[in-house]
Amino acid sequence: MNPGEIVILHILHVVSVLLLTGFTFLAFAAPPESRKPILMISGIAALVVLATGVRMWQGVFGFSYHGWIIVKVLCWLAFSALGGLAYRRRNLAPLLMVVGAFILAVAVAMVYAKPF
Repeated sequence: MNPGEIVILHILHVVSVLLLTGFTFLAFAAPPESRKPILMISGIAALVVLATGVRMWQGVFGFSYHGWIIVKVLCWLAFSALGGLAYRRRNLAPLLMVVGAFILAVAVAMVYAKPF
C-alpha cells in the first residue's frame, strides 16, 4: 500500500465517521418524517467507514489479529444501529445518546491506546 492511498483512506474514514456521528445524533432530534434521508446518509457513511477500515486493516496489518480492531468493529456495528433505534425508541433518546457517546469514546481509545 503506497503512502498516498493510506492518507486518502484515513481522510475518507475520518470524514465518514464524522458524518455517521452527526447524522446519528441528528436522528435523536429530527422529526419522524425525516427518517428516510437521515438513515440513508448514515447508512452510506457507515458503509464507507467499514470499507475504508477493512482496507486499512488489510494494507497496514495484513489482516493480522489485533483485539483492538475487533473492538472497533463491534463499536462500529453498535453505533451504526443507534440511528434506527433513535427513530423507533424516542423515549430512550437520552440513554441512547449516552450509550453512543460511550461507544465513540471506546472506539477512539482503541485507536490511540491499542491495548491488546
